[in-house]
Amino acid sequence: MELTHIEHIGIAVKSIEESLKYYEGVLGLKCYAIEEVTDQKVKTAFLKVGQTKLELLEALAEDSPVAKFIEKKGEGIHHLAFATPDLPGALKEADEKGLRLIDAAPRKGAEGLNIAFLHPKSTGSVLTEFCSDK
Repeated sequence: MELTHIEHIGIAVKSIEESLKYYEGVLGLKCYAIEEVTDQKVKTAFLKVGQTKLELLEALAEDSPVAKFIEKKGEGIHHLAFATPDLPGALKEADEKGLRLIDAAPRKGAEGLNIAFLHPKSTGSVLTEFCSDK
């Protein structure tokens, strides 16, 4: 499996607007994109620190995965995303190694990336995302 870098760190928040007061106002980071991913019932905001991206995730519906995460665990780190040049190959290899796939095939995510998630029950309790721009 070829992972090239950490693509982003996903952070679940109740309100992007409120959270940006900290990330921009206190830390001095700049939000460069906000978008809605309607099929995932989430609004995202992206910030960069060096080469690392932070993705703030705000639920758009009470039944969204982010809303359920916040209800269960509170705001905080939601997932870790790795870039790969071969997303289908990475999923196949993860499956062959016995990892539980949330997504058996890539789907569209924020920033136009193809994404797929691995279940945290098979990844040491860390929701893991693979991303590819191909």
